[in-house]
This record gives sequence, structure tokens and C-alpha cells, in this order.
Amino acid sequence: MYVPLVDLKVNYHSIKKEINSAIQDVLESSSFIMGPYVKKFEEDFARFCQVKHGIGCANGTAALHLALLAAGIKKGDEVLTVPNTFIATTECISYVGGKIKFVDVSPQTALLNIDVLEKAITRKTKALIVVDLYGQMPDMQRIREIAVEHDLFVIEDAAQAHAAEWNGHQPGFYGDIACFSFFPAKNLGCYGDGGALITNYDELAEKLRLLVNHGRTTKYEHRIEGYNYRLDALQAAILDVKLSHLLKWTELRREHARFYDKNLPSHVGRILEAKGAKHVYYMYVIRIQQRDELMAYLKQQGIECGIHYPIPLHLQPAYASFGFRKGQFPVSEQLALEIVSIPMYPELTEKQRQYVVDHIKKFIHR
Repeated sequence: MYVPLVDLKVNYHSIKKEINSAIQDVLESSSFIMGPYVKKFEEDFARFCQVKHGIGCANGTAALHLALLAAGIKKGDEVLTVPNTFIATTECISYVGGKIKFVDVSPQTALLNIDVLEKAITRKTKALIVVDLYGQMPDMQRIREIAVEHDLFVIEDAAQAHAAEWNGHQPGFYGDIACFSFFPAKNLGCYGDGGALITNYDELAEKLRLLVNHGRTTKYEHRIEGYNYRLDALQAAILDVKLSHLLKWTELRREHARFYDKNLPSHVGRILEAKGAKHVYYMYVIRIQQRDELMAYLKQQGIECGIHYPIPLHLQPAYASFGFRKGQFPVSEQLALEIVSIPMYPELTEKQRQYVVDHIKKFIHR
């Protein structure tokens, strides 16, 4: 049997008629840049997330860059985030001249360790990028309280957390801005690159709309210098179709996760769903000391796996000159040695997920 880590083809075929119809509508209208398809998706996505404003953009990296620009981060301002994330989270801090400052994570959830967060805040700290890793939000209520006390701008990197919740609230409720990626493999993914920002603040939304499209108010009137960070209309139309299926897909992911929780060997570590969180399982991640051996064995059995992420950002060659050192963020470093993402997508069959569990058991007990 072959079990991919993610199966985009089977997902497409499950909604093929709807997708093809949406693409055809855009082609027939020839409305490819901004226009009604982008506007409709922005409104529908904001409504889904239960916030006032949605702004489509080119990708998740662009979303983070725009958020930091809207926050007014400038040269020398400290921005706190975690080291166990994709480099897009920190690249954007560098884009605006900010100083990257890391806070380690909790070993149970791989999310920001809130107990050490406040100790990392200095008078130069201006913003916090909270990463909702693997599809789970940390305690955003507590984070928001700390941010308010220290006058910090809160950006949620929700690239992996479409439909996730903390105490019943999705990304965008606690943060000033939440940023999403619609990379094809995401829980809500398009057929290329795409992203979005959401916010409840009118002034921020107005600024983001200017920044995303050359700072223009009309076709040839530009209030500020902006960027060409627009979301393509074709991708917006595709996303709008898929958005209507997202809750159903989310429940399927959670069902698969419950199966893994129940049937994987008890001594296989895993990233836990915290009390108060609704985990949407962009990835289902286990922990095992013989990680590389397990992955090699599963590959032989036709089971795809991944590592998200194998090198913490403070140890990346790109940041060799920043003064970070090995051992500085021990939890992130230990996670990087042990984590492995196993197959997770809505259309995963009972036979496939049982096959995965059976072979992990065989590896453990051999």
C-alpha cells in the first residue's frame, strides 16, 4: 500500500466539478486582477473567521511582511517569535529592519512557552509573532494580556491554523492581525501561492489594503508606496469553493487524529492538544528517538513522512552571523531531533491510517 503524507489529487477530485466551474467563470469574465472574485473571497473568509476585515495577498510570507509594516516595525525594534518554525516567520522581521529575538517552546505542544515569554521582553520589544504550529493555537488570552501590559503588537502566524480555535475563538480574535498561507498543502490551500490577513481594526485594514496594491486609492492615484502583493483572482475563486468544505475537512482531520491518539503505542511521544485548544491537524506529529530509522522503515513500506522542522532557525546558516548558539533553545533543538509528521489529510482512508499505525507498531516492537 502507498500512503502519501498529503494527497492533493484526491482532494481535487472530490470537488472537481465545483473547482472547474469556478475556474471557468473567472476565465469567461477575464477578471484576473483584484475584482469581484477576490472581494468575495475576502468577505467570505473574514466572515468564516468571525472578524471584520479580510485582505487577500500573494502568499503567507507577504502576509507577514505586510503585518509588520502595518505594525510600524522599524530598524532596531525587537520582534519576539519561536525558533521552531519556517523561515518565512523571521525573514519578514529582517525585511523591515527588525531584530529577531527567540523564545523557546513547550515540549508538550511545540508552541510558544508563555512562562518564559515575559522574561524575554525588553524596552526595545515592539511586537510578537505567535506561531500556531501544526494547526494549534497557544493560550492566546494569556498572551494578549501580556502584550497589552507591555504595549506589544500581536501578529498571529496562522499559516497552519485555518479554523483552529482557542476557547472558541479563531485566529484574528486575540491578535491585532492574523496571517494565513494558502500554500497547496495547507488545510485551506489554493493551486499555487496565496495568502491573507484578517483583522478587527478598521485603521489596520485600510493600511493593509493600500500596502497590498501599490498604495493606490484609484487606478492611478497612490497615497503611499506599496507592494504588488495581490491575491490572484483565479486562486481566490478556488479558495472560495474550498472554504465551503473546510469545516467538514477539519472534522475529518480531527477524526484521523483521534484514531492515531487511540491506536498508536502509548510510549510513542506526540504533540498534545492543549485544553482549551481546537487543533486542526495540519500535521499529526509524533516524537521518537529513532526518528531517522523509523522514517526509513516507513518509506520502505510505502508510507511518506516529513519533518517540520529539522533545523531550528537559530541554528540555520542564514543566521550564523546573528550570535545565536547551540543549546540556547534546548526544547526546540530536542524536538528537531525527534519529530516526524505522519500522513494526515481529510481523505485518508481507514485502511491507510490502520496501515500506518500497524507499521509504526511493527517498528517499535521489532
